[in-house]
Amino acid sequence: MVSTIIHQLTRNMTIDQIKEAGFETYFVDHTAGVYPQAAAGFPFDALCFASKGDAITDLVEDMAAEQKARTTYDNILRMVDDPDVIDPIRYLREREVVHFQRFGEALRVVQDNLDCRNFYAINPEFDR
Repeated sequence: MVSTIIHQLTRNMTIDQIKEAGFETYFVDHTAGVYPQAAAGFPFDALCFASKGDAITDLVEDMAAEQKARTTYDNILRMVDDPDVIDPIRYLREREVVHFQRFGEALRVVQDNLDCRNFYAINPEFDR
């Protein structure tokens, strides 16, 4: 959705508008194509997907990812004033909050059903 918003906002920009907005280096590499990257310019890669095969580790990682996304959406909302951007970003932010809550509930279920109360000394998927 974010890539679609970016495309809609930039698809008809003139060269002068591109330069004025500070997009000239991006334009040189990608024209007006949407290239997923962090605001600092780091391209998206699969390294951000983390899986350890440990339910507790993976759920905590999932929760952290949801919070990071929520923070990014909060920051976008602080910077924009276009209702066509604000509304879908608010929706995405709300979705991250719900995902965080559901992952937290799943973590609680895993912890409540472990044989060992020392959650952080074992891998519940492997050590029995």
